Parts: sequence; structure tokens; C-alpha cells
Amino acid sequence: MKNALDIFLDIMEANRKGFDKGIYSVCSAHPDVLEVCFKQAKRDESVLLIESTSNQVNQYGGYTGMKPPDFVRYINRIAEETGFPKEKILLGGDHLGPNPWKKLNSEQAMEEAKMLVAEYVKAGYRKIHLDASMLCADDTGERKNHLPDEIVAQRASILCHVAEETWKRYCHDSPPPVYVIGTEVPVPGGAQEEEDEVIPTTPEDAEKSITVTRKQFAKVGLAGTWERVTGVVVQPGVEFGDDRVSHYQPEKAEALSEKIMELDHLVFEAHSTDYQTKKHLKALVKGHFCILKVGPWLTFAYREALFALEAMEVELLGKNNKDLSKLGETLERAMLKVPKYWNPYYKGKEQEQAFKRKYSFSDRVRYYWSVQEVRAAKDKLLKNLQSNEIPLSVLSQFMPTQFYQVCRGRLSLTPKDLVNSHIQTVAGIYSHACGLSQNDK
Repeated sequence: MKNALDIFLDIMEANRKGFDKGIYSVCSAHPDVLEVCFKQAKRDESVLLIESTSNQVNQYGGYTGMKPPDFVRYINRIAEETGFPKEKILLGGDHLGPNPWKKLNSEQAMEEAKMLVAEYVKAGYRKIHLDASMLCADDTGERKNHLPDEIVAQRASILCHVAEETWKRYCHDSPPPVYVIGTEVPVPGGAQEEEDEVIPTTPEDAEKSITVTRKQFAKVGLAGTWERVTGVVVQPGVEFGDDRVSHYQPEKAEALSEKIMELDHLVFEAHSTDYQTKKHLKALVKGHFCILKVGPWLTFAYREALFALEAMEVELLGKNNKDLSKLGETLERAMLKVPKYWNPYYKGKEQEQAFKRKYSFSDRVRYYWSVQEVRAAKDKLLKNLQSNEIPLSVLSQFMPTQFYQVCRGRLSLTPKDLVNSHIQTVAGIYSHACGLSQNDK
């Protein structure tokens, strides 16, 4: 039986051969989101690619409080609870490099990055995105720009050496890691400024970055390892902001799609593909953007579903009922109390910021679901609706898609099932776009 990494590589090869096959990468640590994605992959009988970033999970815990081994155990526990086979899980490390320590001098930041990569590989991650594109404290140049390709390639090769040595020393009985290089513009997680148009990476820039990195790998004795560099992150022309989505335009990325077929054995990896339509996602896969990252859209759907449930709660219990969960109010208080996760992203006057805290596509709300008071409010909401069955007429008003599924006997009225169903809509879109859904076979 093939392992998850072998199946992943088969998908990459099939895509290069012209088959409309791809894989989506779940970039979320939220347990309900992960549960839904496991169930989707189980239904599809496919592998599930799950990634964590260097800020999210690192040797110091990151903002999730989890080190790489902790995250692996966390993922395996959810897989076990959903009955998903562990051998079909592929774990990836995203933007592994000096980014969390870029305020340090480059030498110090790279020492931290080397430790980070080693911990990821040792913990069992097998898809490693090497990203040393960001400027450190002693690097010269515009802070919003990336480093020259030559410096990025040199630092990436240092990190790759660490990954290889770690695998040989601790994990040689398991498959060797595969690598992704490159980075997207703008920074991960959604644009912080409004743009009239998102310009795809030029074929010339993509080719230069790949060529420089390949030569650097060969220079430092990693020529054989280059064969396991499977993907390149570029900008295909997709992005999202607070209330807008820049949709993929295949004609503007056509030359880029053609160029990758001339270069070794590579495919593209597309970040910030959230909120694209199924048609646009399928076009990305067809254009050899074989790996599609999704994150905020999944937790955005989670927030949408809970807000819909809260609206139903108010209708059923009455707006003056003292037993209301007040989930929205609790979230707002939590976000105002600890503004560091949203304040750099949400510009504008106070009213504009309040609106964005709830409804922005960037979904900075996702950083607050683990706050104790917010968890308690969510649990109370689900308990209230479990105790007071939702009338179908009210369900139709606030969750019409789920109403239709309930009427067809495909979904229960359980509040948690309603939430999961809404998240599954997003996972299902990606599954279909990548040709993974059993309904496509």
C-alpha cells in the first residue's frame, strides 16, 4: 500500500502529465475544521495534507502553544476520533525559515530557523516549504521586499542541509522529505492593503528563482536532493482582502503555466486561494497550480455558522432572555482585550474596525476561538439549541443550504452537525476542484 507521500507525488506527476489532478492543503489548527476535513478525505478515500506555519507551531510553541511533536499528536488524535487512517495523513511545514525571528540579525535568525526545520523533520513532517525570503535586522533593502534570489537560495540550501541530516539521523526508516521553494506576494494570510489588481509572478522571475536555487543546491552538494524539490510557490494572481476577492484569471497566468512545464519535474503551489470559486480553483489546477492552500475560508465558514446559530438562538429564546449565550459580544470583548492579532490588519475608523473584526475575509477571529470565555459562550450556544429544537422554518431563514439537506434526510438538526455541514461546503469545493471527490470518479 502506498503511503501518503507516495500518493502526493503521484498527484504531482499526474498534474504535469495533463490530468486535472491536484491536492488542497489545510492550513488550520482548529479542531472542528480539522474534523470536517478528515471526514471529507475519508469520504473521498484520499490523503489529507495538513500544514502548520513557522509562527503557528515552532520550537517555542508558536501562537498555538504547540511544538512540532505536540501538533503531530494533536492531528493524530483528531484522526483517530474520526476514524481516518494515519498513514494517509501528510504533514507539511509552511514558510519554514527565519520569519518568526526576522527582527534578529540574520545569523541569529538562521540559527533559530535551523532548529525549527530540524524539529519539524524529526516530528514526522515530510513536506517542507523552505522560505528564507524575508529580510532580517541586518539585511539591507526595503523591508516590504524580499531578499535577492541568491541570498534566499543560499539560506534555503542551509536549511535543506539541516533537514536532510535530521532525516538521516532520526528518521531514515521513513520516506525522505520533499521540498517546496519560493514565496508569494504579499505576505501570507491575506493582503493588508487594498490593491486594484494582483499581478502574477512573471515567467522570467519564476525561472530565475528556480535556476538560482537549483545551482546553489548543486554547489553545496544537494544536487541529488533537488530531485525531491517538487513545488514552487509563486503568485498566480489571486488574493483576498477584507471584503474583496481577486479571482484567478487563467489568461494572465498562461505564460507562467507553460513555463513550469519546461522546468525539471516541478509544479506550482498557490497560497491565498481562499474564496475562489470552484471554477477558478479547477482552472488553477489545470494551470499546474497543483497544490492549493486554504485556511481562513474554513474558519470563516465556522464563524458564519455559529453566528447563524446565534441568530436562531435569539429568535427561539427572545432577545431579552438572560440565558442567551451572547457569543458575538463575548468574541468582541476578547478581541478588544487582546488586539495584537487583528490591529495590524484592520485599518480605518472605529466603526470600520468593528465591522472587520466580525466579517473580514482575513478572519482574524480565528485566533480567539480558544479563549476560555469564548469557548464557554460557544458551548452555551450549542447547549441552548440542543435543548430547544430549531424549527425548520427558522433553519431555512438562517441556514438555507442546511435546511435543504435536513429535508432530504442527509443532515440532522444537531447544532454541531449544522456547523460542520457549513464548513464541509468549503472542503467539498476544494475536493471537487482537485479531482479528489468520489462524485468525480
